[in-house]
Amino acid sequence: MNQSPAFGPRRGGSPRVAAGAGARRNESQDYLLMDSELGDDGYPQPPLLPYGYYPSFRGSDNRLAHRRQTVLREKGRRLANRGPAYMFNDHSTSLSIEEERFLDAAEYGNIPVVRKMLEECLSLNVNCVDYMGQNALQLAVANEHLEITELLLKKENLSRVGDALLLAISKGYVRIVEAILSHPAFAEGKRLATSPSQSELQQDDFYAYDEDGTRFSHDVTPIILAAHCQEFEIVHTLLRKGARIERPHDYFCKCSECNQKQKHDSFSHSRSRINAYKGLASPAYLSLSSEDPVMTALELSNELAVLANIEKEFKVEKWRYRKNDYKKLSMQCKDFVVGLLDLCRNTEEVEAILNGDVEVRHSGDHGRPNLSRLKLAIKYEVKKFVAHPNCQQQLLSIWYENLSGLRQQTMAVKFLVVLAVAIGLPFLALIYWFAPCSKMGKIMRGPFMKFVAHAASFTIFLGLLVMNAADRFEGTKLLPNETSTDNAKQLFRMKTSCFSWMEMLIISWVIGMIWAECKEIWTQGPKEYLFELWNMLDFGMLAIFAASFIARFMAFWHASKAQSIIDANDTLKDLTKVTLGDNVKYYNLARIKWDPSDPQIISEGLYAIAVVLSFSRIAYILPANESFGPLQISLGRTVKDIFKFMVIFIMVFVAFMIGMFNLYSYYIGAKQNEAFTTVEESFKTLFWAIFGLSEVKSVVINYNHKFIENIGYVLYGVYNVTMVIVLLNMLIAMINSSFQEIEDDADVEWKFARAKLWFSYFEEGRTLPVPFNLVPSPKSLFYLLLRLKKWISELFQGHKKGFQEDAEMNKRNEEKKFGILGSHEDLSKLSLDKKQFGHSKQSSIRSSEDFHLNSFNNPPRQYQKIMKRLIKRYVLQAQIDKESDEVNEGELKEIKQDISSLRYELLEEKSQNSEDLAELIRKLGEKLSMRPNQEESNR
Repeated sequence: MNQSPAFGPRRGGSPRVAAGAGARRNESQDYLLMDSELGDDGYPQPPLLPYGYYPSFRGSDNRLAHRRQTVLREKGRRLANRGPAYMFNDHSTSLSIEEERFLDAAEYGNIPVVRKMLEECLSLNVNCVDYMGQNALQLAVANEHLEITELLLKKENLSRVGDALLLAISKGYVRIVEAILSHPAFAEGKRLATSPSQSELQQDDFYAYDEDGTRFSHDVTPIILAAHCQEFEIVHTLLRKGARIERPHDYFCKCSECNQKQKHDSFSHSRSRINAYKGLASPAYLSLSSEDPVMTALELSNELAVLANIEKEFKVEKWRYRKNDYKKLSMQCKDFVVGLLDLCRNTEEVEAILNGDVEVRHSGDHGRPNLSRLKLAIKYEVKKFVAHPNCQQQLLSIWYENLSGLRQQTMAVKFLVVLAVAIGLPFLALIYWFAPCSKMGKIMRGPFMKFVAHAASFTIFLGLLVMNAADRFEGTKLLPNETSTDNAKQLFRMKTSCFSWMEMLIISWVIGMIWAECKEIWTQGPKEYLFELWNMLDFGMLAIFAASFIARFMAFWHASKAQSIIDANDTLKDLTKVTLGDNVKYYNLARIKWDPSDPQIISEGLYAIAVVLSFSRIAYILPANESFGPLQISLGRTVKDIFKFMVIFIMVFVAFMIGMFNLYSYYIGAKQNEAFTTVEESFKTLFWAIFGLSEVKSVVINYNHKFIENIGYVLYGVYNVTMVIVLLNMLIAMINSSFQEIEDDADVEWKFARAKLWFSYFEEGRTLPVPFNLVPSPKSLFYLLLRLKKWISELFQGHKKGFQEDAEMNKRNEEKKFGILGSHEDLSKLSLDKKQFGHSKQSSIRSSEDFHLNSFNNPPRQYQKIMKRLIKRYVLQAQIDKESDEVNEGELKEIKQDISSLRYELLEEKSQNSEDLAELIRKLGEKLSMRPNQEESNR
């Protein structure tokens, strides 16, 4: 049951180069232990202790010298087999035999030998190191010998205690960590929070500072290493001792400390940042160090996601997957939040995680949860958290607020409800205007009813767009070269530019949507508004509609001015029989004679674009449906891929367009068609060539310039191969990959998109859809009056407070003149004002967290209890998972080490008993030899 050394043999400084050498060494050791039980004089002798250490007991000096020569011969035999590991030998060539025995005893757990050497060998150097640069404390810790570690820690001037602590943390030896932390070196918490690389610790031998003396990076502190290893108990112990992980500075920080580290070693600086963030993102540290771990994890995940996009150099290839250190840490924080949500057992716990506050969990007058943490999760795209069943169940209960019975109905019943709401929308608006607090008014304020009302309103708007063009479905009755008027004095443009009743309804819808967007910008703020891509689509659609109607109004205004000139002349009865001036004649011309920049032509073009964008807006409500939602998400991802592809596409397209234009621009009128003779023709030809609609004869010249023609054939062929075969297939592959990603995680993606849609209807306000929102309700007027009253009262209170502050300042100045107010009080008030106005950005970045990373300083008491409960479950679950994942080989090694230590203790006890038995036999023999002498003398 011999325990093999953890880092190779230490005797003589020669590493073990083969398993057979180690086996022979153990066999030799056991042989010496067994062969030394009886001496030459017949008395029982104590066993030979490991590697020739002999305590002082009765025996022959020649026998002791013989045994020492045997040990030296064994050492010489191992030195002969040192092999290529000879490079390590220079560390231990100065070790004495006594030091070698001491290191071997510490490594193998020989407690009696270590205790005896520490007590009797006063000249022993307890800080001696083996060929790997490890002292006795490190060897004992590496092999989990707690008793030897405690014996060594009692010695003064013990070196590398910090390295031993890091080693114990890395192996998860909790009892050894606690024993080391009781060392006087850790009486001050500064050593736990300071990394070995900092100059404060480089004045002593607490850590090994040589290049190969430690296995851990010099920027790793004990708390960081414990967090890396997910040792919950050790992290808790270090936190109680005051250890914290200092938050790294901002990536673009330009302070003197960051500049110095960057100039000295930029790689080490970057690695130290990653190590710190690995500790901060550790579930062990997140769960035990923060009072609000959910908020902390969400904020940290977003920060790490931002760093993943900045520090792209820390991205490595592993098979076919790309991994980014910061991105992995960000996902780790998100998984931690999902793990906490998964451990919830009732609605109160779910609300605590989603709201962050269970005592003031409802916002507004309707008792609806504020879901502040869930909003943050949606903003930071923590999709698994949002799509979790516990979260979705809570969202679903809010979605069907005041309509709980509709939730269990079939799709047909829900469709009938939507149809009824669409038909009765004007009546529902009237009810809400005059009775907003009635039962029907409360139902109208529910998220589901708001969604149905807004969807029905937008559907009606699309129907108006279709009906506005219905009169031209079978073709226009008026040709472009014809004019038509209602009477002889009417200008043709007065009939074409005026707005119909259908267009007036469309304008009212557009104005209502513009008003709704303005309210949304006011509520969310410009930054949050622009963050959502659907808002950008709405903004573009409404801007184009507005520009179209403005251009149409300008055309109508100019036509009205011309018509007013005609109406002012009573002599004009028929415009076809008189000659009109140029400023009036233009507005009576047929369409084909209008200017290209005519406002009405521009209005019609913009209106067509706005109609297309309006119908594309339907995609916004598709995530509400389980069948169409994943398709809409895949379409959105496809659009992103197309934009990425457009960069390469435009580069190749422009290159061939300019090249072909330069080749054929000199042959205008000398080709079979006009392809490539102008930039416009080059663009058209190459663009339609992608779809196979351009002809090969586009490169043919009517003259015998074969060289130019051949060059044209080659370039045109290369273009088709590059664009059609290579780039288009690459685009198809990208689209297929994106679709596969969505398909693999379709449920999570759909539920996340649906939650975003639902959240837009959870907010207060926007109850009435377009265009009914243009008419202010009595409730809105009442709220407006309350806000005005509050604003006026705050204004007067602010003036009054300002007058009081001025009076106090004048009084203070007067008192200063007479020395009534001391300077100390002034300075304290000045410092207080500075604290109230806030600190600088740099100080806020450098401040280390005190049990939390955020400004959530005083969470509710009930919330603390719930989070404490969840954290306990999380820690227990993590420990169970870790125990189930542990390899049996490690457990067997621990058992071997325990048996080895027990063997040495039993051998020591046997040696002591043998010595006592020998002494008793000697005394008995003396007494027995004295009795015959006495009997003879008596005779």
